[in-house]
Amino acid sequence: MKNLIFKYLSSNCSSKPTEIDRLIVSAFLKANNLTVQKNEFLKGYVINEQHAKDFSKLLAFTSIIKNEIGNFDTEQLIELFEFVVSPADRIINGAIYTPLNIRDYIITQTFTAKNKSISNLKIADISCGCGGFLYNAAKEIKRLTNKTYFEIYRSHIYGLDIQTYSVTRTKLLLCLLALIEGEDRKEFKFNLFVGDALNFSWRNILKKFSGFDIILGNPPYVCSRHLSEETKKSLTKWKVCNSGHPDLYIPFFQIGIESLAIDGILGFITMNSFFKSLNGRGLREYFQTNSLEFRIIDFGTEQIFKSRYTYTCICLIENRKESSIKYYKSTGVNQLPNNQNLFSIINYSKLDFKKGWNLQNHEIISKIESTGVSLGDLYKTRNGIATLKNDIYIFNPIKEDKDFYYLQNGSVFPIEKGICRDILNSNRLNTTDSFSKLKEKVIFPYDDGIKPQLLKEAFLKRNFPKAYKYLENKKTILAARDNGEGDYESWFAFGRTQSLEKMKHKLFFPHLAAKVPNYLINSDENLLFYNGLALLAESKSELLVMKKIMESRLFWFYIKNSSKPYTSGYFSFSSNYIRNFGICNLDQDEIKFVINEKDKEVLDSFFETKYDIELQKVI
Repeated sequence: MKNLIFKYLSSNCSSKPTEIDRLIVSAFLKANNLTVQKNEFLKGYVINEQHAKDFSKLLAFTSIIKNEIGNFDTEQLIELFEFVVSPADRIINGAIYTPLNIRDYIITQTFTAKNKSISNLKIADISCGCGGFLYNAAKEIKRLTNKTYFEIYRSHIYGLDIQTYSVTRTKLLLCLLALIEGEDRKEFKFNLFVGDALNFSWRNILKKFSGFDIILGNPPYVCSRHLSEETKKSLTKWKVCNSGHPDLYIPFFQIGIESLAIDGILGFITMNSFFKSLNGRGLREYFQTNSLEFRIIDFGTEQIFKSRYTYTCICLIENRKESSIKYYKSTGVNQLPNNQNLFSIINYSKLDFKKGWNLQNHEIISKIESTGVSLGDLYKTRNGIATLKNDIYIFNPIKEDKDFYYLQNGSVFPIEKGICRDILNSNRLNTTDSFSKLKEKVIFPYDDGIKPQLLKEAFLKRNFPKAYKYLENKKTILAARDNGEGDYESWFAFGRTQSLEKMKHKLFFPHLAAKVPNYLINSDENLLFYNGLALLAESKSELLVMKKIMESRLFWFYIKNSSKPYTSGYFSFSSNYIRNFGICNLDQDEIKFVINEKDKEVLDSFFETKYDIELQKVI
């Protein structure tokens, strides 16, 4: 949808937002038979027959709009304003269109919380984008008070965005709302500002500022790796950004809460990664320390936004003390709770901000974690090696002879067997448990020590000339790792030094899985692995027990309810998501039973009895 619109605008307009906005606004006016008589701001965006060249563009654009959108109503206008934000700005500033029913729900819930003081409400969106939330908020104030939009915009609506064109589009949207409802004034007085919320002070702008009654919106979706150095520096001013590499949405909670009036309410739709992530630890601590009235509607793995693979939740936070969080797990945008009795209640004191919040099936997850000794305290986990160019180092030989494996990568290259090690891709354990199918070869330019050291280049060239010649042939490609900024011990070294050491007893499993994966035990200390993970133990018997535990229905239940979700129903098995799983105490007879028992149902029942959990009642 809208591909032709975007293509037309890219081909027929300059990169200046004003030119694009004139086409969009004029097409909207034309499609809805609206005429601007007085509003000077809107007049500046009207294209008519007097602008011959622009008018011909408008006619063509209107035709495309009709074919791609059909009924060009205000909701389509809001979506189109967000849609034409440049891809670069989407990455930098996290602009995204919020569906109408989500905006309506947040507005309904926040207004209901403030129903005794509607006539004096001050409402803000501190990352307003193109104004969708403020549009709906203004309409709701109009419905409840019958005030003019002139008064609503002057006294009730406040907005902030880092992009000038977004603030301009918010003004256009609000002017068009007034026009549609018969209010065509020469001028409106807006409280809409251009600024970076990380550094913006409302108290410096507004006289006698005592906080907003309602703050609502959709904080920017920008992950930490896309943030500028300047933005990263600004993040350090906010207490909630003191752990990991915070994404941009995280400080908006603190900014919003600290901009609320007493008994004010904040309503955000945002990412749910802060429940468990390392970079959300500071935010979780902030919530627990302040103990505010907090309702969460968690969409889990449901994709709410068409244009982003993000996992989201609605957060409704009132600026007053409360001992508990209220949590609701939704299956989609059409399942939004209007009755607080539908929420689970979780006391703040039962949550651990360091370990992460277990909100879904909280009591069961807490019982699992409090049983025995945590997995992370008993066993080490390792991520696989990281060459940063696997297709150069890792291969399936097309043939072999006494001295060489033959690698095909463009041409066919003989590689000395003495520099090769066996390696497996443990992510492929999602589809097979056959070691022979998983096993590949890796060129390993390191010595044979317990903690391998990189071979000297002269030694490599002299003792493994074929492998050296091959790697030299790929030198330019290897140099491009880490965007050409890698600091490697030598040009032929792996990109990272992780998991090179010899490890004897290993239980391999994938990094992500959509169902109970396969697990593979191996005791070859020279065997390397990549992509997935391995659990290390002192003995094979320990791993045989752990394999049975991790294959159990109980462990998969834990993963689904406490781990990070990914697309297509996949969940993370990363060490920080499994390390708190409690390993129950087993005596020698129980260990022998677990190792020898083949019936999965019997084992599932055994483990659930050990943990005193009846999963059949909750699955």
